[in-house]
Amino acid sequence: MIKLFLDDVRNPSDCASYMYQRIGALNPIYLEGEWLIVRNYEQFCNALDRYEQDITVISFDHDLADGHYHESMSESSEAYEQHLKTVKEKTGLDCAKYFKEKFKNKQVWPQLLVHSMNPVGTENIINLFK
Repeated sequence: MIKLFLDDVRNPSDCASYMYQRIGALNPIYLEGEWLIVRNYEQFCNALDRYEQDITVISFDHDLADGHYHESMSESSEAYEQHLKTVKEKTGLDCAKYFKEKFKNKQVWPQLLVHSMNPVGTENIINLFK
């Protein structure tokens, strides 16, 4: 069983201090066991393709490159979306879309978490799975 952690800089244990507010009693998941850490879209897709049947948890970050960090992150989602159109690197939302397409016909999905600190990015990933 594999827990997949997508983030360009953080490690799972870095998230435990703030994820309690989002996931409550599930929070220790970031401190328990081993995670397969991937840092970008390509690594995420490769891991998903290789370990598809074994992944039990995926935790998503949104911003996976320096260009994703921008002052509009805390403004409106429209302003941030406009900024992202100028960045070449894919985001955690792109990874989430890849996952959703790959798993669209599966009855059982891994547990999905979003640990991103980007409020607009977090909302976009969560809304993708609603």
